[in-house]
Amino acid sequence: MRYTVILQKEEDGGYVATVPVLPGCVSQGDTREDALKNIEEAIEVYLEDVRAAGESVPVEDERAFVEVALDR
Repeated sequence: MRYTVILQKEEDGGYVATVPVLPGCVSQGDTREDALKNIEEAIEVYLEDVRAAGESVPVEDERAFVEVALDR
């Protein structure tokens, strides 16, 4: 499975990682690499819990991105 991960840099350092299609699946790390490793583990645990509960594994819909121009 492939999931979109959003990384947000924190003002005081480090990164927070979230997975939009998996509500509540959040992790963090001191570096981007740490945050990505940690969110991968969080996704695995999340999906194990989903399966254990007998629920369907969430599948991510196709994503689209919109680019906007800002006047300066």
